[in-house]
Amino acid sequence: MNHISLLQGDITQAAVDAIVNAANPKMLGGGGVDGAIHRAAGPELLEECRKIKPVDGVRCPFGQARITPAGNLKARYVIHAVGPIYRNENDPEGVLFSTYQNSLSLAVHNHCRSIAFPAISCGAYGFPIESAADIALGVCDEPQHRNLNIYFYLFDQATLSSWRTAYDSRLRCQGANED
Repeated sequence: MNHISLLQGDITQAAVDAIVNAANPKMLGGGGVDGAIHRAAGPELLEECRKIKPVDGVRCPFGQARITPAGNLKARYVIHAVGPIYRNENDPEGVLFSTYQNSLSLAVHNHCRSIAFPAISCGAYGFPIESAADIALGVCDEPQHRNLNIYFYLFDQATLSSWRTAYDSRLRCQGANED
């Protein structure tokens, strides 16, 4: 898992090929990391989002991802990923898995070598942090993603600590499987 890094910091400052935005289905900005990314990227990002044709008001369904240019960010792209609202979803784990998988697929398809993620769905969408960390790290450590440099920009110390616990647990399991 040496291609995965955990950081506490501001994802809008990430110097990577793609920054993942924990977006809402309308993709027109919002609160939390979504609002921060839109503010840092400038009005160009909102204009790029508006170019994506909505279907019944939805530009990006839950579990899916869309890619746009990154506006004023250091990244080339913003991947808008819509994770599940935990309390409203029948299979929140499966939807979160798909959200990360679809984000990574877009990055690979667009020849990205590095990507930065927030803790998708762990804020206002209420996904339990420990479970989200395990799902995200599991998807990111799949063999087809090991050529990507993956950074998790986590907002606070408590979230970072939870993700480190999940990361260390995965490393221990991998070590035990090699014995």
